Amino acid sequence: MPAETADAVIDNVFKDSGNHDRVTFAFQGGEPSLAGLEWYKRFTKKASSYSRNCRYAFQTNGLLLDDAWCDFFLEHNVLAGISIDPGRRFHDRNRFSDAGGGAFTSGTFSACMNSKNLLEKKGAQYNVLCVLTSDLAKEPEKAWRFIINERIRYIQFIPCLDPPPEAQPDPKLYAGNTLRPALFAQFYTRLFPWWIRELEQGNYISIKLFDDIANYFFKGVTTSCGIDGKCRLQYVVESDGSVYPCDFYAFDHYKLGNLAESSPGDLLETPRAREFLISKPELPKICGSCRFLSACNGGCKRMRNIMYTGEGAAICGFRILLEKCLAPLERAVRNIHCHFSNDSSIKARISIP
Repeated sequence: MPAETADAVIDNVFKDSGNHDRVTFAFQGGEPSLAGLEWYKRFTKKASSYSRNCRYAFQTNGLLLDDAWCDFFLEHNVLAGISIDPGRRFHDRNRFSDAGGGAFTSGTFSACMNSKNLLEKKGAQYNVLCVLTSDLAKEPEKAWRFIINERIRYIQFIPCLDPPPEAQPDPKLYAGNTLRPALFAQFYTRLFPWWIRELEQGNYISIKLFDDIANYFFKGVTTSCGIDGKCRLQYVVESDGSVYPCDFYAFDHYKLGNLAESSPGDLLETPRAREFLISKPELPKICGSCRFLSACNGGCKRMRNIMYTGEGAAICGFRILLEKCLAPLERAVRNIHCHFSNDSSIKARISIP
């Protein structure tokens, strides 16, 4: 992103921000470290001229991280997300570096683990982002062993999606990777007993989906876009300032405008923003008999074929997960948090037969 575009984006963001608002800038890619550390030093200096109440997140493959990057993260309280799949076999199958001559054959697992260890050594905040492929979903015990052995405290599993209709990727890139509802349910229901046993023993490990379910069902807090079936604007900004409502829908049809020219509030009021927020795909018949329908309302529309009902709509992966895990999760939350909410409106999210 050119400096003048970045300046204009920052100016417009703070046009809509009050003195007590907290603004978070999250950088992802591609690979954001390719912009160079000096670019981020300039960006944070400009943003801090408006407010000291800024937060930053930085999603990286870790290949370029060094002491200077880590020192910058510490200075500006940056939350680093590092992309590591759990174990060399899963990671190196899909994450390559250039071996020379245009041949991407060298796996990056060792380099990524070195960067993770450097973040730990420096005391920088970080979490791990892992792509949940169909292969990995069949072996949750390997994911859990990786979490425990590497002492990972925060991890998020991102389901591997089908390509959207607007894209035309090489189908070979998705072969054996795309997740489906049955495998989604299998992975999380097998992972859950190990996770909750650690939780009950006082060892809290953040697996984001479990956190999101607890926050939503038992605290009335939505910490995952789409968990309640509602879209929200994510303000995904490309290098020229173009804005899209969601990183799943960064295509021309969904473009809202340009943040170098308009404020976030202006973009929220555009017809395309309203269309995106209110449009909902028709629910399959299986949803009509589900006691969790009032809670999830069909879930994230981009995840429909991945973690919910799938194309055949014979099962719902999310429903299977909730049926097996919601009750023990509630007991665990009650035992750990004395301030657990008993709000009847929250309990009404579930229709008990």
